[in-house]
Amino acid sequence: MNFGGNEVVYSYSASEIIIVPVPYDETSTWMKGADKGPDAIMEASVNLEFYDIETDSEAHLKGIHTIDPVKEKKSPEDLVNVVYGTVLNLLREKKFPVVAGGNHTVSIGAAKAFSEHFRNLSVLQLDAHSDLRQEYEGSLYNHACAMARIREFAPIVQVGIRSMSREEVPFGDRERVFFAHELYHNKSGYSEAIDLLTENVYITIDLDVFDPSLIPSTGTPEPGGPDYFEIMHFLKDVVQKRNVVGFDVVELCPSPVNKASDFVAAKIIYQLLSYKFC
Repeated sequence: MNFGGNEVVYSYSASEIIIVPVPYDETSTWMKGADKGPDAIMEASVNLEFYDIETDSEAHLKGIHTIDPVKEKKSPEDLVNVVYGTVLNLLREKKFPVVAGGNHTVSIGAAKAFSEHFRNLSVLQLDAHSDLRQEYEGSLYNHACAMARIREFAPIVQVGIRSMSREEVPFGDRERVFFAHELYHNKSGYSEAIDLLTENVYITIDLDVFDPSLIPSTGTPEPGGPDYFEIMHFLKDVVQKRNVVGFDVVELCPSPVNKASDFVAAKIIYQLLSYKFC
C-alpha cells in the first residue's frame, strides 16, 4: 500500500519524497500494535485532500513514492542497522526520507543515517516522554532509550515532554528540554527551542506528544499535551527558520473502532511535507 493511494502514484526515480514504512513493535512496553501503524497511516492517507489550503500547494507534485516496508525482528540492534542502511542509501540518492513507524526504536537508525550525511545536524524530538533511559528491559535500543541513543549521534532538543523517570533526570539537559506544562503557560518556549537548533534539523514525532483527546491510539498515551494547531504552527516555524532534512512519525497504535488517530497521523505527514515543499 502506498501513501496517498491511487491519487499519489509516482515512480521511485520521479519522486523526491520517499515514505519508509517500518512496522516494528518488538520493544514496546505497554500496549502493543505499533507494528500496524504504517499500514494504518497508508490506509488513512487515501482519504486526504492533496491540495493544502494553508500553503496553497500540492506537495505530492514533488513526487511521493512508498518503498517496501523495512521488516527486521531478529533484534532491536538489527532493526536499527537495517533502518540506518535504508535511510542512508536514500540520502545518498538525494531523496527526502519520511519514516513511518513502528515504535520509537525505528528512529534511532534513521537519526544515525542523517547525522552521518549532514553536517551541523540537530534532532528535534516532539514527545510526551523523554526516552532517555540508558537501557530498559535489558536493551539499549528499547523505545524508552531512543533519545539516549540518538543524542550519541547529534545534539537534541526535546519539546512537549511531560513524563520521565527519576533515573532519566540526570541525563536531561534542562536548557534543551521544553516541558508541556511550561509551554502551556509560556508559548515563547517554542521560539526558544528553535533558537537551539542547528542549521540542519531532523524531526522525530512521537504521536503521544499530542493530548490523547486528539490521538488516543498510541502505546503510552499521556494527558496534558498540546493540540494540533499548536504543534503544526511550531513545525511550520521550524521549517521556515531551519533546513528540515527529514522526519519520522512513530508510535501510532491503531484502533479497529476509531480511525481518527490514523487520519491525523497521515495528515501530520502531509502537512509537514506541505510546509517543506510549498
